[in-house]
Amino acid sequence: MKKHLLTALFATALSNLAYAQEEKPAYHIFSIYFGGGSYYIDEEQIQELYKWLDGIPDIETQQISIHSHTDNIGSMEYNKMLSRYRSESALQQLLNKGIPHDIIDIADFGEESPIYNNDTWDGKLRNRRVDIIIKPLIM
Repeated sequence: MKKHLLTALFATALSNLAYAQEEKPAYHIFSIYFGGGSYYIDEEQIQELYKWLDGIPDIETQQISIHSHTDNIGSMEYNKMLSRYRSESALQQLLNKGIPHDIIDIADFGEESPIYNNDTWDGKLRNRRVDIIIKPLIM
């Protein structure tokens, strides 16, 4: 009896998980990478960004967040400023593409909250980025 009850509970939990996953809004993330101390976005990355944006239907009904990051080279003040410049560069590309400013939020993290390990060269390279995150507006 206990085995059947556990099987039924497990099946219900899996069913609920599948339903929750179906209801979960889809997030799209595009990362732009920068050289050390730079906020310049090269033409190749701009074209890749525009192609990616073209693949998202009804983008005007989405919420867009720009999250900018740096490695830990330089002072915290410098990295916060560099992070802001990177956000502004990404924002300008979105505006150039015709994305409405009022659906875009910006968060400048600088060297705070790195996803990759800033103690390695590879981690530093991967932390020099802006993430553009697109998700549906929840009504």
